[in-house]
Amino acid sequence: MMKKDNDIGEKKILTFPRTRIAALDVVELGRKKHHIKSLLELDVTDSRAAIKEYRRKTGVKLSFTAWLIKTISAAIEEFQSAHAYLLTKRKSVIFNDIDISITVERIYDGQLVPLPYVIRRSNEKSIRHIHDEIQAAKNQDISKDDVVLGDRQYRLATELYFYMPGFLRRMMWRFILKHPNIAKKGMGSVMLTSIGMMGRINGWFIHASIHPLSFGVSSIIPKPWVVDGAVTVREILNMTILIDHDVMDGAPMARFIDRLSQNIEAAVGLEDYLPANSG
Repeated sequence: MMKKDNDIGEKKILTFPRTRIAALDVVELGRKKHHIKSLLELDVTDSRAAIKEYRRKTGVKLSFTAWLIKTISAAIEEFQSAHAYLLTKRKSVIFNDIDISITVERIYDGQLVPLPYVIRRSNEKSIRHIHDEIQAAKNQDISKDDVVLGDRQYRLATELYFYMPGFLRRMMWRFILKHPNIAKKGMGSVMLTSIGMMGRINGWFIHASIHPLSFGVSSIIPKPWVVDGAVTVREILNMTILIDHDVMDGAPMARFIDRLSQNIEAAVGLEDYLPANSG
């Protein structure tokens, strides 16, 4: 039987995992942050070659993400205000420990969903330690006791959050952000999110965040690049950085980004495994 012109046809309804409620709240609040956005192209040819050489020499696999987290941590140690939380209009809080929140896909309520995981004191950990921690997090069992922010909390508090109306949920987030100790404990002070590992994306994505400092990592794409005055094909990483202008002025921002870019392109932390003809 033919369908009528006004027949909309078959459809299906998808139920989102309830953890997505928190993601929507974060996006809404992130739109109101005074983030300065920086879109970078970084030559990671030597860095990736060093990671491969490390595995060849040691037999130990290191992920690009683990190395990037360590490299970001080193730059923040030099420019600590980059991950500061605003306390009052004239004061900010800078934590010595660098806690970086990443997104890890895990099974929750029978579905594979992206959930936050905070790598504590990343500035004190080795690249290998960070790599192993990320791998362990991917295999970690997640129950309904797990928090919106990334650490276990009381079951009742978690349950109530998901049933609150939107304005109350966002009020709770605003309270957390006004209390840096609570925010740092729950979600760290830096966020790194990557969609490059999910598919090939030749460009940047502008994400939303409530963290003082946030990184959006896209794909690594072969591109023509000028090296020593000659054009050659290099592996280029597209990355977006969001920096809270409330806690860091433009000149320190520029110096921080410059230092981070240098560290990434120089494969800092893996210098002993750089190819002989690198640079």
